[in-house]
Amino acid sequence: MTPKKDNLKPRPPVVAVVGHVDHGKTALLDYVRKTNVVAKEAGGITQSIGAYEVKHSGKKITFIDTPGHEAFTHMRSHGASAADIAILVIAADEGIKQQTKEALEILRATKTPFIVAITKVDKENANVEKVKSDLLNEQVFLEGLGGDVSYQGVSPKTGEGIKELLDLILLMGEVLDLHYDPESPAKGFVIESQKEPKRGIIAHLILRDGILRQGDNIKTLTASGKIKILEDFLGQSVKVLEPSAPASIIGFEDIPSSGEEFITGDTELDAEYEDILVKKDVATNEGEQPKAILKASSKGSLDALINLLRGEVEMVESSVGEITDNDVKLAKSTGSLIVGFEVKAGKATIQLAEAQGVAIYTSKVIYELLDAIKERKNKDKQDFEGGELEVLAKFNATASKQTVGGRVIKGKMKINTPMVIERAGEVLGKGRIKNIQLSKQDVSEVGPDNECGLVVETQITIELGDLLKISL
Repeated sequence: MTPKKDNLKPRPPVVAVVGHVDHGKTALLDYVRKTNVVAKEAGGITQSIGAYEVKHSGKKITFIDTPGHEAFTHMRSHGASAADIAILVIAADEGIKQQTKEALEILRATKTPFIVAITKVDKENANVEKVKSDLLNEQVFLEGLGGDVSYQGVSPKTGEGIKELLDLILLMGEVLDLHYDPESPAKGFVIESQKEPKRGIIAHLILRDGILRQGDNIKTLTASGKIKILEDFLGQSVKVLEPSAPASIIGFEDIPSSGEEFITGDTELDAEYEDILVKKDVATNEGEQPKAILKASSKGSLDALINLLRGEVEMVESSVGEITDNDVKLAKSTGSLIVGFEVKAGKATIQLAEAQGVAIYTSKVIYELLDAIKERKNKDKQDFEGGELEVLAKFNATASKQTVGGRVIKGKMKINTPMVIERAGEVLGKGRIKNIQLSKQDVSEVGPDNECGLVVETQITIELGDLLKISL
């Protein structure tokens, strides 16, 4: 039922701050919040989304601080979809970067109105005019330059332009005519969630409609529960919250995914939202990549890690929490490495990993993990000489697998590597080595002049005399 106009009340705008990792988003928010401490985050990257409520000219504004690095593309798109307005920050001394273009694409895709904040205008090498020109090249037409996109030069260091930027936000909020229905079930978005040892599952939300109350039943498409504790963005316990307030709640029985829509009561979620639900990622490759167990400090960070390493590793398992002995044991049994984002392994766990030959990569900076994985893969390729094997015997065969015997005539044959089947100089098709036996013992690789048995996954019928060639 469509609510009557009389039922609606005005609500403050929700603003997502987006842009390049080093262009001053956190410093801008810090100045707006009238604090003097900017968290010096590892690598200069905001690792999770936070939400803050401020007052300007007696009116409230809710800010969502979205991570700026390309690894957080999907998290930022969630932030933009949860926001009414976006602030696109561009540093006056650096101009448009790849992450700036990426943010623009998301804002356009989500049809989110935005204001350009040209930051660091206090720097000697600041070039505001160049930023304006570059924006024209990106089809962003600013006010006064043939368009209607508002912009403001700001300096979080001196405070220059901050008041004017907030004025622009409130003005745009008035133009958008933002309202909520106090009689509607509470609705909004999950910004971040994690599991803490003492408090349990905590979800950070942005309320967009209705009234959120302690004791409400709440659900997303992947989690549900009852609000036992309701806190405002300052961490103070409250009984009710109105839009567009940031909220933290305890009561979910499972960890909801970042970006999910939530609703209270017994009302069903919008059917169309189900189509854009952020699905739990699974490995999409076929074993060409190193196997990995992924760990992170929160659900949002885990989603980002999975998104970053998709196509780089074959994910065996992913979970929230510290790296444990069980993770090491699983890694050993599956031939995996362990990748930890914002988590650590205890001394005993590290010793176990060393004894088991399990590699652990951890960092507070997500793109350092990507670099480490790529470096390892490059080293593996350099160390591994692709091999050739001549088929000398045929054994069992099924529709998808064949067991053959042969002699390695060049390089090395290695398990879980792709290969081609060649006959009389013609490539017949592809396959993959699933198992290697040398002297009736399972091995991971075998060198030249050795005879061995192979289990090959392929649709091609292998014949005597065929050559199996590794194709990395």
